[in-house]
Amino acid sequence: MAVKGKVTFNDDICKGCGLCIAACPLKIITLDTKKINLKGYHPATVIDVDKCIGCANCAMLCPDVVITVEKL
Repeated sequence: MAVKGKVTFNDDICKGCGLCIAACPLKIITLDTKKINLKGYHPATVIDVDKCIGCANCAMLCPDVVITVEKL
């Protein structure tokens, strides 16, 4: 059985730096160009939640601690 993960972002404080995008081994994180947060940035988002393996690479590299990863 494959490990599954659930990733959530605190959109209000994400500054869209892109470090999480580079850290994701499955390349399922992108900037949400349809949304602008309170700080004026496009926050990061997961484009295919079902593919997340819960590795938490994204959360470890996030300088603003906006990412929460849960293993399911």
